[in-house]
Amino acid sequence: MGRAYQNRKESMAKTATAKSKVYSKYGRQIYVVAKQGGTDPSGNLSLRSLIDSAKKDQVPAHVIEKALDKAKGGAGEDYAPAVYEGFGPGNVMVMVEALTDNPNRTITEVRNCFTKTKAKIGAPGSVAHMFDHVAILVFHGIDEDTALEALMMGDVDVTDIEADGDKITVFAPHTESHKAKLALFEAFPDLSFEVDEIQYLPHVMTDVSGDDIAMFEKFLDMLNDCDDVQNVYHNAQY
Repeated sequence: MGRAYQNRKESMAKTATAKSKVYSKYGRQIYVVAKQGGTDPSGNLSLRSLIDSAKKDQVPAHVIEKALDKAKGGAGEDYAPAVYEGFGPGNVMVMVEALTDNPNRTITEVRNCFTKTKAKIGAPGSVAHMFDHVAILVFHGIDEDTALEALMMGDVDVTDIEADGDKITVFAPHTESHKAKLALFEAFPDLSFEVDEIQYLPHVMTDVSGDDIAMFEKFLDMLNDCDDVQNVYHNAQY
């Protein structure tokens, strides 16, 4: 599982969007999470983790504050999550996560990314069964046995736990994300997560070569340029 996670991180680094796009996407995510669970990070663990991630990605404080103020106001857009799946260039399996206030616009934009790169958008479930939808928590300062004990005490269904020196990586079903963080924070109140994400991790990887590499990178760039698209997951390696 760790190898697939690392491949995804390296791929994301290659296709990082412009800072303004990153800020916009964080702003939308913070607004949605704050509107759903409250604007106080101490009482909304998802918001707390999201703000921490935004700061690590050097999102300016005013972007975070603007999203929180917007959520406090109660008005504004009503975003809903959407997931699209299909086959990208080189027959790579792809999962696309979006937040949208206009599903018709979003599906049109996402489908356009597929069709313009000779890829094929699929029906729900066409590739999702080839991914694990998991929560990933990475932190330092606690040994593997102590971390696992805290998670077990919190009745968390842990899929896997890896130790690399003093770095611990916990994998759990995405539905266990909140419970896992709560169990760790209760045992270690000062714990800080280096990574706190919910991702789609592929079961198998697909090698991409030749002309498919350039087309696949164009495909990813087009998706990342869509304002509604938040995350793109795939099983490509090259």
